[in-house]
Amino acid sequence: MDKTAITKELMKYISGESLTDINSLKDDTLIFENGLLDSMGLLFLIEFLKDKYGMEVTDEELNPENFESVNRIVSFIESKSISI
Repeated sequence: MDKTAITKELMKYISGESLTDINSLKDDTLIFENGLLDSMGLLFLIEFLKDKYGMEVTDEELNPENFESVNRIVSFIESKSISI
């Protein structure tokens, strides 16, 4: 998987879900602290990851650190792709 492509897809997804201008998002923007997504948004994000990248997220992986920014989500996806 290409890191740049994953980053762009996540930025597009988060922008669309939060109705935020994509140009205002940064790779390190704190998604939940800035109110871009809430707990329901996290569930939809996990479903998006499942549909887009075919990855499952376990209960143990529902750690806020894995989803706090686009950079962290990309790192999480990369770590999962090793075990997929």
